[in-house]
Amino acid sequence: MVEAALIETGDVVWRKETADRVALLVDSAAYFSAALEALGNARHSITLLGWGFDPRTRLKPDRAGGEQGPDEIGKVLIRLCEQRPDLEIRILIWKSALPVSASQQFFPHRAKSWFAGTRVHFVLDALVPYGACHHQKVLVIDDAVAFCGGGDISVDRWDSTAHLDHDPRRLMPGGAYHAPRHEVMMMVDGAVAAALGDLARRRWLRATGKIIPPVPEDRADPWPAFVTPHLKNVPVGIARTEPRWGGEPEVREIETLHLQSIARAERSIYLENQYFTSPLIVEALIARLREPEGPEVVLVSTEHSPSWFDQATMDRTRWVMIERIKAVDTHRRFRAYCAKTTAGVGIIVHSKVAIIDDEMLRVGSGNLNNRSAGFDTEVDLVVHAQDAESRAAIAAFRAHLLAHHVGGSHDALEAALAKGGGMVAALDALEGGRIQPIAPVKMGPLAQFVTAFHVGDPISPSDSWWPPARRKILRRRIEALRPGASPRPLLSQAQVGHEREVV
Repeated sequence: MVEAALIETGDVVWRKETADRVALLVDSAAYFSAALEALGNARHSITLLGWGFDPRTRLKPDRAGGEQGPDEIGKVLIRLCEQRPDLEIRILIWKSALPVSASQQFFPHRAKSWFAGTRVHFVLDALVPYGACHHQKVLVIDDAVAFCGGGDISVDRWDSTAHLDHDPRRLMPGGAYHAPRHEVMMMVDGAVAAALGDLARRRWLRATGKIIPPVPEDRADPWPAFVTPHLKNVPVGIARTEPRWGGEPEVREIETLHLQSIARAERSIYLENQYFTSPLIVEALIARLREPEGPEVVLVSTEHSPSWFDQATMDRTRWVMIERIKAVDTHRRFRAYCAKTTAGVGIIVHSKVAIIDDEMLRVGSGNLNNRSAGFDTEVDLVVHAQDAESRAAIAAFRAHLLAHHVGGSHDALEAALAKGGGMVAALDALEGGRIQPIAPVKMGPLAQFVTAFHVGDPISPSDSWWPPARRKILRRRIEALRPGASPRPLLSQAQVGHEREVV
């Protein structure tokens, strides 16, 4: 059983608050629809943090022609400012490097001119180490409702849960179709939403030097009326990654939470993630899979990353990590899958989800790679079930995600799970639909070098330009995790820097 104390404030979470309601939004059609209604209910403030942003993004591309008002996010925000003089709207987006911006038609940079002359405050945030990025994805409305997860508001993100092979709603402004994509966002209210508002205000202050005034107490309820919560009155922890940079201390809560939750798992570990390249997380999983009665582990990821850089640096390293696990999985409790459409086209799995023993659920922006542990900025939300009702809700959500990827009915998946043997047995029985084992990739000399030294995947700013030091530091950290090793805390930023000097 995952201990409730795991999400107490300290090394693993920044804040722990109670959410009156928690909703789990699968795929951007659900997120964008909920966000559109919540934005329309805003009275005091809207704050958006993101990796990417495009004001041309349609939030309801299937909206009927007779419905009133625009659905492009830029027009929605401008119209809200015009209608509500007291509403403050702030957008803080990573100032992406030129190659990344070019791949996004030079957005979000072009968004600055989009909002020129309006009351929408749009800022590009470059306060990260060179080569790092701001990767937090948070939308806070009136400090009363907030969204957090893996999804950005961009023109290549919308998709429905059907992941149709031919869907005109995935048409981008330039006339091209984007690939099907799987996302998960968590929507929360109450004190957790207010805490995410605090996180956003801290980021805004660092980026602009300006203090955002507190939200007035006389706020209405922006929660979208059509969204039914999955969980009620549950504790929610907020875990972050922040590199040591610009006078700010290092924060590695997300990595610590991953390692400690894996160590405490008893029955099952379910992971959805875009990347899977962290050797520390892999070694933590291996330690549990070697146990005769340890938990089963299921990973759902993307067949091929959409960018050539990620294919070179992340996909091949992921395959090495998967092979490393398979080599020692003598109890056959590990499976690694990719998601596909009905016609066999790869679905981009961009979600970042972890479910442990159907008792702990986390959704956020953090990937299972080195960067998300100490180089980029990230934020995850983690729910710990306190009663049978909450555990049942988390178990039902895990079954929903599995059925979603398999492409079958929820009832069929539940029946397969009920036969015994857990996720692995159920998925083995249902294999052959939309979910497929991740296939091997070609590994030439260059790819072997990239994977050996984790090129493009730094641990922290200290090793970002020195891959040989990165490799040695990772080896030492892995040794500290293995059974029988002397107790040793995870390295702090200062210790990582010191090891760079001595290796």
